[in-house]
Amino acid sequence: MLMEAFGRSAVPLLGVISGWLVAGSSRIGDWRAHVSRKAHTILLPMVLWNLIALVLVCGAATLFDLRAPQPSSLGWTLNEVLVLVRNPDIEVQMPFLRDLFVCMVAAPLLVRFPVRALLAVAAVAAMGQIVGFGWPLLLRPSILTFFALGMAARRADAAERVAAWPLLPVLVPFALMFAVKVAAEVRMPDLFDGPAGTALDLAERGAAALALWRIAWGVAGRDWRAPLLRVEPLAFLLFCAHLILLWLFGPMIGRLTGPLGAPLYPAYLLLQPLLVLLAVMALAKGLVKLSPAAAKVLSGGRLTPPRSAGDGA
Repeated sequence: MLMEAFGRSAVPLLGVISGWLVAGSSRIGDWRAHVSRKAHTILLPMVLWNLIALVLVCGAATLFDLRAPQPSSLGWTLNEVLVLVRNPDIEVQMPFLRDLFVCMVAAPLLVRFPVRALLAVAAVAAMGQIVGFGWPLLLRPSILTFFALGMAARRADAAERVAAWPLLPVLVPFALMFAVKVAAEVRMPDLFDGPAGTALDLAERGAAALALWRIAWGVAGRDWRAPLLRVEPLAFLLFCAHLILLWLFGPMIGRLTGPLGAPLYPAYLLLQPLLVLLAVMALAKGLVKLSPAAAKVLSGGRLTPPRSAGDGA
């Protein structure tokens, strides 16, 4: 339930925000420059983090008997690094970056579409997700669904209108869909092997994206946004590095808390995001100090050394 409510349900909003931001970019007109920028801020970090995961996690599995995937073939290794034909076994979140880059390549064309055409693109991509069609161009066509919806929201000025809605009517559909989804996973797990389960999952994610969009706009207008803004430059680094940290250090902490079902395990599960954030903060500080260039690349361009007073505006 925690994973569905605060993990997978938040991911669609990343696609919506990406589409919303790129639709308002003034630099999208130059296709080559646009794709080059996105290759440096999305594709290159994805490959580098996958390589880091391969070395660290597989190395730990070999040297310290960590229960983790190990290279079984050249094809497996290439897919772990480049995310070519299926989800990786280690960095399982990376198909988002892979498919987001594909969406960014198409964005200069999509941005010319009227709102109705963008909604049609979103619908076709959603159908591709439901029936399992999209490979090899997209591993998760739903990412294009939410990306196109974000672009349509920008074109229709929908963001501000949604932000003005009362919170309760936005949360109720998400709460209902979330309850149905969790109940179905518990009582009918085989449902999610077919189109009906995929459609239910997609609907729940759409309701979650709308609710979290409204919550995010509410947070942005309040004073307590300041702590979030301080950690915002770490978001990309956190996205890319968190599973590596869990692979490497999760079993060590698990020895103290016990396995799933042990009395202390819920506390560990709830504290996990904070522990990972603290580790990423230390990692970011070290990267910026030791190699600002590496910090910039691995953070998708978000971590840069602070300017001195003599650097100018």
